[in-house]
Amino acid sequence: MQTDDPGYWIVPSVLSGDECDALIRAIGGFTRSRAGARHLMRFTEIAGVAKDDRLIQIAAGRLGGTAIPFRATLFDKSLAANWLVPWHQDTALPLVARHRLSGWGPWAVKDGILYAHAPAWALQRVAALRLHLDESGEENGPLRVVPYSHRFGVLADNDVEERIRPLQPMTCPVPRGGVLAMSPLLVHASSKALDNRSRRVLHIEYADSLDLGGGICLALA
Repeated sequence: MQTDDPGYWIVPSVLSGDECDALIRAIGGFTRSRAGARHLMRFTEIAGVAKDDRLIQIAAGRLGGTAIPFRATLFDKSLAANWLVPWHQDTALPLVARHRLSGWGPWAVKDGILYAHAPAWALQRVAALRLHLDESGEENGPLRVVPYSHRFGVLADNDVEERIRPLQPMTCPVPRGGVLAMSPLLVHASSKALDNRSRRVLHIEYADSLDLGGGICLALA
């Protein structure tokens, strides 16, 4: 992990154009909504790229050692499927079983997978890699982040805007085949796309272990 860690970094050239094309063909056959698909680790093509040494090394650099992929989500933004994402953190994790330990919840079930909002100590053991299958530029809804905001810990939804107000957000353009690595605690958002170029992003999450201790185990999703 970087000593002066802003909570994210960009690796511009990870997958080739041909590899991006192969993934785009694969996801074209998945059952999905207009905006994308979730719980993709069950698919061989997605599990394969999630375990690719190039991505593992990036995630391990974020986590400081071991990196095990456990969840994959496709975001497919265009004028045909366009949405605004307000400032937020990603605090829900998929779990094997429900427990009563402090700091977890509320709980929910999404497509048969059990989820709970997690405390900061668990989220600090997770890294997200956003693999860009298309170029993400100023006009097609790129991610915006607030550097160093992951240091705030878990924020209540109604506290996010106030905490980041004095800070300077950054827009994160990423070339095709590039990766944006980030902490799930980093406050981030994205605008609606302004042009009709697709912005397909494979969002893969890694942990230093699927067993978080105390009987808490991450589920593959």
